[in-house]
Amino acid sequence: MLEWAIQSRGRTCAVTGNTFVDKQPCHTVLLQLRSGYERLDLCQAAWESEGPAFAARPDLVSHWRGEYHAPVAAPPEAIGRDDAEGLLRRILELRDESFAAAAFVLAAMLERKRVLKVRSEVREGTRRIFVYEHSRNGDILAVADPDLHLDQLLSVQRQVADLLTHGLPAAATPPPPVASAESSGNPASASDVVSEKEKAATSETVPTEPPQEQELPTVEMKA
Repeated sequence: MLEWAIQSRGRTCAVTGNTFVDKQPCHTVLLQLRSGYERLDLCQAAWESEGPAFAARPDLVSHWRGEYHAPVAAPPEAIGRDDAEGLLRRILELRDESFAAAAFVLAAMLERKRVLKVRSEVREGTRRIFVYEHSRNGDILAVADPDLHLDQLLSVQRQVADLLTHGLPAAATPPPPVASAESSGNPASASDVVSEKEKAATSETVPTEPPQEQELPTVEMKA
């Protein structure tokens, strides 16, 4: 279970306390503490003075340079339906492992659209975590690699299509888990995911096909 999934970009420098202005260069530091991951956003002056100290810390996970963008008002949300980004955020906030595979597919879709970009990869035991940054608002999202296998792909694609059409269940009861991979034991490749996604998009067994604006694009998954 992820202890941390989403952290927004700070509006003030973590060192100086000065408020960022729109399009101001900034530096983001990601630390792995005992309590979980911690994000710190620093102005250029603070990085020049404190950067070497952060770079020498053993708990440093990643650092990158970016640009602060002032928050803008969000457009009205469609009623009864989630787009890929909204759905991914809700899944991460739930922290429900039954949606882990769907979150991974949604993150890959958004990466392909350049809404998200990978900033780092983190290992938690045997599990790989992708750290994404939102290209517009700077939010950081941590998405676990569910280690999908070939016989799971179609179930995951159908689950994502259903969630995009109907949204998450109103009740707390999660959907049935994805089929077990014990039968094949073969990990899924990027080409496998693409082909299975195309099959899922045309399969008659999908209860309701997503509307055109919610149609699942072809995505390339990480090996």
